[in-house]
Order: sequence, then C-alpha cells, then structure tokens
Amino acid sequence: MSTVAARLAELGIDLPDVPHPAGAYIPAKVHGDLVFTAGQLPLVSGTLPATGKVGEGRGLVAPADAKEYARLSALNAIAAAADAAGGIERLGSVLKVTGFVASVPEFTGQPGVINGASELLGDVFGDAGRHARSAVGVAVLPLDSPVEVEVVFTLV
Repeated sequence: MSTVAARLAELGIDLPDVPHPAGAYIPAKVHGDLVFTAGQLPLVSGTLPATGKVGEGRGLVAPADAKEYARLSALNAIAAAADAAGGIERLGSVLKVTGFVASVPEFTGQPGVINGASELLGDVFGDAGRHARSAVGVAVLPLDSPVEVEVVFTLV
C-alpha cells in the first residue's frame, strides 16, 4: 500500500468515484511526470451540497461551509488524478492548487476558504502536499457551485 493510500485509510477517507465532467473535457490528464486536474466541484454522489455565493449574511454560503466544500473538491481532484495516473500509488506530490470561490464583491476571505483544499492535501500527502497556490474570487462557477479547485500533481 502506498504512503498516500495508507494515509487516506488512517484518516478514514475513502476516495469518491470520479465525478462525471460537466462539459466536453476529461477530469484529469497526465503529461510527462505531471497530472493536471480539471476544475473539480464539491460533488458528492453527483450532487452539490450547496449552491450560491460565499459571504457573510442571510442567503449566502457561510465561509466555514465553503471551506468544507473546498476540501471535498480537493478530494475529487485526488480521485481524478489517481484515476488518470493508473492508481493512487502513482501520485507523488502536489505542485499547485488553484481555487475559485464564487463570492459576493465585499467578501475577501477566499484564501481561508481554499485552505480547506490545502489542509486536506497536506493531511493526505504530508510534506509532499506543500504547494504553490492561488485563491481567486469569481462572480459565478459552473452549476452555481460555491467553489472549484484545480490541482497539479507529480508522478512517482
């Protein structure tokens, strides 16, 4: 069992099935010794746990909830990358995370939301999970998702 697989088991995390693309693309692609994921939404069994904009106030997705959705998105990215790579044991490290947060204009906590993805990747990959990152606020995301995460992995 690879270190990543062992760590997932230790954390009690089962990789989800790879979400079906919402368009004309593939969930992840291997190029050389890298795996690039498409933007991953926080889909759970094909359904978003919430929709809408992130912010403080009535009718908005709470930042703490959005952080959990970023975690789910990263988990979907691991599943997509492992599938494209031919197995979880082929994933080596995390190079780059790009996180998108659909948020109201006055919300500036995008880095805290995307920490949900970064923290999960650190928990699963240890030091190999340390990565460069962008956290970007956007007007809207596919399916009205509150977050979307892309990850670039190395192969071993």
